[in-house]
Amino acid sequence: MSTGMFLLYGLAFYAAAGLVTAVLFVLFGVTRALPHPVSVTVGARILFIPGAALLWPWVLARWLKSRQRPRQRP
Repeated sequence: MSTGMFLLYGLAFYAAAGLVTAVLFVLFGVTRALPHPVSVTVGARILFIPGAALLWPWVLARWLKSRQRPRQRP
């Protein structure tokens, strides 16, 4: 396998993992990962998708860390 194909497959994997993580995060995890439990509008969720897709390793780490701490009530 050439270096170019290796990079292309790596980029495709990163994009696919980012898209899956972003959609799942926006649907289920965005309110959990925020410091205080708040409601998030549909428009805000749509705006979260590109950033979450690009930064999916950080988003996934923060989302998993938020599952370990107890939820705070306002």
